[in-house]
Amino acid sequence: MTRRPGSFTLMRLFGVRIGVDASWFLVLFLMIFFLSDRFRESLDSSSTVAYTTAVISALLFFGSIVLHELGHALVARRQGIEVTGIDLWFLGGLAKLSRESDTPGEEFKVAAAGPLVTFAVIAACFGGGIAAVGWPRFHDALLFEGRSATPVLLLVSWLGTINALLLVLNLFPAFPLDGGRIARALIWRLTGDRMRGTRISARLGQLAGYALIGLGIYLVARSQLNAGLSCLLLGWFMAQASRGMLLQSAFTERIDGVCVSDIMDTAPVSMPAATTAAHALDDYFLRYGWSWFPVVDGSGRFLGVLRDEAAREATGEMPVGDLLDPAEDWRIEQNAPLGTLLASEPLRRLGALLAVDPDGVLRGVVTLGQARRAIAAAVDPQPLGR
Repeated sequence: MTRRPGSFTLMRLFGVRIGVDASWFLVLFLMIFFLSDRFRESLDSSSTVAYTTAVISALLFFGSIVLHELGHALVARRQGIEVTGIDLWFLGGLAKLSRESDTPGEEFKVAAAGPLVTFAVIAACFGGGIAAVGWPRFHDALLFEGRSATPVLLLVSWLGTINALLLVLNLFPAFPLDGGRIARALIWRLTGDRMRGTRISARLGQLAGYALIGLGIYLVARSQLNAGLSCLLLGWFMAQASRGMLLQSAFTERIDGVCVSDIMDTAPVSMPAATTAAHALDDYFLRYGWSWFPVVDGSGRFLGVLRDEAAREATGEMPVGDLLDPAEDWRIEQNAPLGTLLASEPLRRLGALLAVDPDGVLRGVVTLGQARRAIAAAVDPQPLGR
């Protein structure tokens, strides 16, 4: 499973791997450090209570980020997009999806899911806090004023406030923020041009990044180091991510019109589903020396992939149709754009995919090497042959 270098697994939620990058621990430490000082000023209690409240607040904050990314991930899964995991790192969270959305509606649903979850967290914090103690006390807790706040009240008010601030920032229509992806979906829907939506949101992301860098320099010059460095870091990240999206958009335009059928091998060696495991070993694996073969039914429809270890472990007369890797892991439509192929996580993981027509009939095989040659041809244009 793809993951950020240096990340390790914390848990799994709804079948999604939740991992953390080493940089996350630094942010967690700094957040606890600053919150414990701030809470100590508002709580009429020992420093231990303030520190404990800060630890729980920081952990719940990162928990709210996980919920935000799970919103993206679960909606993406409902749209048929594979989710390869969620990682927490120093700038928040990242839900890793196997491909880009195919339609503006799909893009909008996936992009809007995270902010909706964050809004629900904010509503729960503010609604629950106000219902429990009333608006005046809750308002004082929001501003860290007075000595009447309890640890739970401070925790709830801070958690709601920080999520509200992040929601406002995240909805700014600039890539790579969720607001930029929502803007891309809307522009894509209005113009029918995905690339135009990408370019506009990426340009806005660059402008926002440069503005944050400028603000960061100003704040550092005013000796506000924490806020200034945060703005510099976030601005640099936004500017670089937007630049990368612009380059990707230009590359995608270069390969526009090229599809899987243009680069695939149109004569893959396939195996009938009725073949026995013994015959598969003798007639295919020993003969060709390959580690797997596609298996088809009598009409040529792709059923799945037989690996050599599965054939070796099976009873000799067992039909290979009972020993297959699921077809869904290996298949791609022959008319799928090259961009979809290049974004395919299964291609990178498996090394090849089987191309099928709309009826599921096997029409070819496309390998990672063929995809790389297609990339080289797009960078240094040459006629793409089969």
